[in-house]
Amino acid sequence: MENSSREKKTVAMLSVIAAVFLTGFKLVVGFLTGSLGILSEALHSGLDLVAAVITWFSVSISDKPADKRHPFGHGKVENFSALAETVLLVITCGWIIYEAVSRLVTGQTHIEVTVWSYIVVVSSIVIDIGRSRSLARAAKKHNSQALEADALHFQTDIWSSSVVLAGLIFAQFGFHLADPIAALGVAAIVLTVSYRLGKRAMDVLLDSSDQSKISEIEQVLKGVHGIRTWHDLRVRVAGADTFVEVTVHLNPDLTLREAHQLTDQIETNIEEAINRAHVHVHAEPDE
Repeated sequence: MENSSREKKTVAMLSVIAAVFLTGFKLVVGFLTGSLGILSEALHSGLDLVAAVITWFSVSISDKPADKRHPFGHGKVENFSALAETVLLVITCGWIIYEAVSRLVTGQTHIEVTVWSYIVVVSSIVIDIGRSRSLARAAKKHNSQALEADALHFQTDIWSSSVVLAGLIFAQFGFHLADPIAALGVAAIVLTVSYRLGKRAMDVLLDSSDQSKISEIEQVLKGVHGIRTWHDLRVRVAGADTFVEVTVHLNPDLTLREAHQLTDQIETNIEEAINRAHVHVHAEPDE
């Protein structure tokens, strides 16, 4: 648990550092060149910095042990963080759509192309590819929805920066409409992915049933010799932790020790099947 928490915090902090660098770099270049486009990208990176700080904060406290006030731990902070990042992604999409439509309507699609424009955009793409991959690996390894949301956030930055890069290239050939048109396509993709991420975060926050995990647990229960039937199977997720409750019916002739050993076996089997599962089994005699 401690190593997992340390690795998650390290990845999140590296993301914050990268966001600080990109925001500062774009601000300096934007002011030096007077490019409104680069200054807008700096504001976009500032929003990324806010998202990275939110993620770092959430993973810093999500793995704290349970206490009297929080008997189920602090894992849902990660899910709340993922929901907050979804909101930031939607805000980013709103800004992209507004800028793209505004340029198409007004006809002001001219893009100022300089060497620094390419340096900033290419640097942003390279850094975002690195941090999105590291975040995605850590998210999958530690079942972290907060890191997954952060990885998605910076994947969308790769898409938007690629659109900016394509716009710069097309602009040099005189086709300035390519930039706002492609930006609208990116916004549509980001909104679709944001909806899925936001729905998952809301499902966890509202303790919606995870049917895939329920099916997995039912397969484990079917494989335990001695269980005659079960009911009231409940599964809730908080961050990387899964809490399982189930009532099983056993042979009424079992001794208390035998029944206890069997419920221990059930709990162990479920915990082996599901990472970071906390299982509570209640046994009843099968009449």
